[in-house]
Amino acid sequence: MLTLAHGLTIAMETLAEGRRLGLAPLACVVLDRGGHVLAMLRDENASIYRPEIAMGKAAGCLGMGFGGRELAKRAAAMPMFFNGLQAAFPSGMLPVPGGVLVRDGEGNLLGAVGVTGDTSDNDELCALAGIAAAGLQADTGA
Repeated sequence: MLTLAHGLTIAMETLAEGRRLGLAPLACVVLDRGGHVLAMLRDENASIYRPEIAMGKAAGCLGMGFGGRELAKRAAAMPMFFNGLQAAFPSGMLPVPGGVLVRDGEGNLLGAVGVTGDTSDNDELCALAGIAAAGLQADTGA
C-alpha cells in the first residue's frame, strides 16, 4: 500500500531534485491506486495551474494503467480516442512523460505520480528521484 509517508517523501524529494538540477519550479501530485490524493506540493514559484497539470499526468497513468511514455505513444497513434478520454477522466488526462506509475518490488501497482513545471523529460526525471527515495519502483511506460 502507498502510505502518506511514501507520498510525502516522493513529493518532497521530487521538488528537491528539481531544485538540485536547477529546473523551473515544479509541482508534484501523488495518488494512491484508488486515485485519491496522498500528497500535493507546489513550489511557491510554480505557476498557478501546475497542481492541476500534475494531477492530469498522474490520473491519466493510473486510469489507463500505463506510464506517461506509453500513454504518449498510444495518444499519437489514436488521437481521437485520447481526445474522447478527456471527458471520461474527471481529473483530466495528460498523456506525456512526467506521469509515472508507482510499483512495489514485486511489480504490484501502488499509485501514480504526476510532475510538471519544466520539460516533460525533466519532470519525469524528478519523479524517478522521488519514487526511488521512497524505496519504490517507477514505471514510466518506456
